[in-house]
Amino acid sequence: MVFAGHATRVATRATRATRATRATRATRAARAARAAGVAACCAVMGALACSSPARDLRGLGAGDAAVAPGAPVANIAPGLGAAGDTRVDDFGDALQLSAPAQRIVSLNPVTTEALFAIGAGARVVGRTHWDNAPHAALAVADLGNGIQPNVEAVLAVHPDLVVLYAAQSNRAAARAFRRAGVQTLTLRTDHVADLDRVLRDLGRVTDRSTEAQGVADSVRRSLAAVRAMPSHGTPPSVFWHVWDEPVITSGAGSYLDELLTLAKARNTFGDLAQPSPQVTLEAIAQRNPDFVLAGPRTAARLRTDTRWQVVDAVRLGRVLVYDTMLVGRPGVRLGEAARSLRLLIDSATRARR
Repeated sequence: MVFAGHATRVATRATRATRATRATRATRAARAARAAGVAACCAVMGALACSSPARDLRGLGAGDAAVAPGAPVANIAPGLGAAGDTRVDDFGDALQLSAPAQRIVSLNPVTTEALFAIGAGARVVGRTHWDNAPHAALAVADLGNGIQPNVEAVLAVHPDLVVLYAAQSNRAAARAFRRAGVQTLTLRTDHVADLDRVLRDLGRVTDRSTEAQGVADSVRRSLAAVRAMPSHGTPPSVFWHVWDEPVITSGAGSYLDELLTLAKARNTFGDLAQPSPQVTLEAIAQRNPDFVLAGPRTAARLRTDTRWQVVDAVRLGRVLVYDTMLVGRPGVRLGEAARSLRLLIDSATRARR
């Protein structure tokens, strides 16, 4: 009986160990999947796509009234542009308009904000969860995600053009829209330099090229003004906190990396090729950044999380809180975002001396 009882206890322990191992593997797999999803979100929609609503773009309203559902709309043949002008988009699809688009679903926060900025906001009849700027965009129908969107929900608002982010995971949706007779314009919005092209294309499909050029010129001047701001010694090293569990930051060539360069700072992980790499606390501590950049809620959490005390910048109170409503996307407020970041870092650098 003693041996039988011992065998039972051993078997029970083995079963528990097996279950624990399976649970651990499942947890690790879930974390890995979540990390991949977060990284994709960071790369696709901007690292702060899930931040709180952005401030209103005052004065950047709609130019003309939206067409009612079911009303005659522009006949968009395969191809892009106004009145027969053809262009190949970032999926390699040709787009050609016989007339300006009148009912637009914009499934990218950058393009939604740009459409309002050029005065075509009233033609936007659908947006994503994350399109929170300008404030007027919140009145537009929320159609869900911009990555692998709900095709049926989009078609239900009767668009004549759908603007998509050019992610591979959106190819199936683009094909589905085209099969349904609705043309698509897919655009990458990953870098500062992309904005000029995005504005130009949106201006052409809406017949508001003059307004689009005006917005592009304004952004260009504001960026030039930030670049012209005097430097103050060696650029500080800055760790950009993008996500907490797992810890994700900004890598080389990403929009956030470019924004740090504009702000005359050095990205702590700017040598990593991935735009949104996953890193460890130990690696952050070893690289010893001068400052940590985080949103308001994250900054408060980092300051009280004992795990982050291994990072000198956190332990010594050098966590900088940036405007998550402004800085997150390579959109029409690029210049304002760069200036805001530059002033924040400059002020902290001066206070440290």
